[in-house]
Amino acid sequence: MKRNILNSILIGACVLGMVGCRAKKEIVKAPPVATVGTPVVNKKAENLATLLAKELQYNTLSLKGKADLAIDGNENNVTLNIRIKKDEKIWFSVTALGGALEAARGVITPDSLLLMNRLQKTILRKPLSYIHDYTNKQVKFAWLQAILTGNTITEFMTEKSELNQENGVWVLKGTAQSLAYRTLFNTLLKSTELTLNDAAAAQGLKVSYDKYTPLTNGLFPSQVKIASAVGNKKISVAVEFVKIDANGSLEFPFSVPKNYQVIN
Repeated sequence: MKRNILNSILIGACVLGMVGCRAKKEIVKAPPVATVGTPVVNKKAENLATLLAKELQYNTLSLKGKADLAIDGNENNVTLNIRIKKDEKIWFSVTALGGALEAARGVITPDSLLLMNRLQKTILRKPLSYIHDYTNKQVKFAWLQAILTGNTITEFMTEKSELNQENGVWVLKGTAQSLAYRTLFNTLLKSTELTLNDAAAAQGLKVSYDKYTPLTNGLFPSQVKIASAVGNKKISVAVEFVKIDANGSLEFPFSVPKNYQVIN
């Protein structure tokens, strides 16, 4: 794996917040639009509260799956492990060759990130704002966490946003500074598509969710597709979550080997 490709995978995992048996949990299918009850009309606060009530509640998450990554036309198949302690840290490990070779490991917190490149024997230590070289400058830890779990971005779920029903499902949209956002919900009242676009900065992100499975009295998307474009840099990811556990005791191992170069 070439160095520039591995570095792109590291940043892609960081920016997109990604994650071998198949998931055994039941997949909940969204009912047809015609079976959904009549929504509350012209009461945005109540409608937003109804949607927010469907957010996944958890303290910790442990995820495992396989992902197909396409980075500037270069495709890679990897195994991904993710561990999350809500609002505190996201730990991930990227392995190749069916999980036999760990290529990278990282830890993201609300104010910093650590990225270990096993093949190049380097550690990248940066403030979280480093990801703004690869995505919109408004993106922060809570956004990464929401994108990973299929939850909504809190800053958008307010009455300043437009919220309407289109073809029988809710659509939330608006702008935040130069960023245009749109969230499409399904009949389960879960986000099925999120788009973020900053035309002035030539930045775009689209996330699609499918195959929701019951977890902690909520629903978690076992299939996620992500497409990101920043200038001429393009990353697409198709993730199949095959192991999903919540609220267990987790460790977040990350140590710096003595023979690794630390890049600040």
